[in-house]
Amino acid sequence: MSKEAKARIKINKLLEEAGWRFFDNNEGNANIVLENKAKLTQMELDEFGEDFEKTSNGFIDYLLLDNKGFPFIVLEAKKEDINPLFAKEQARKYAQSQNCRFIILSNGNLHTTSGT
Repeated sequence: MSKEAKARIKINKLLEEAGWRFFDNNEGNANIVLENKAKLTQMELDEFGEDFEKTSNGFIDYLLLDNKGFPFIVLEAKKEDINPLFAKEQARKYAQSQNCRFIILSNGNLHTTSGT
């Protein structure tokens, strides 16, 4: 199993334990969207440096919705051996594209939050 898959399994479990839902159930509608497309320009992606993305559009790893179903938080997941802070600008751009006020960065072990 890849390090990114391990990180996502941990993140999925933490989200569910915190009350977020991947599927509709008796507690409410699903409030997690996976791999939501974000419209970014290649120039914006190039500013990230590193090798975060190679396409003209990126994908949001987790988009958390508020109780009305509107985008609320972007959660950017990284491999376990990558410091999640390296993805701060990437996540900030994704959050701005969705009008989200908050971002969470995680590699499954380390987690940090920030406003946009």
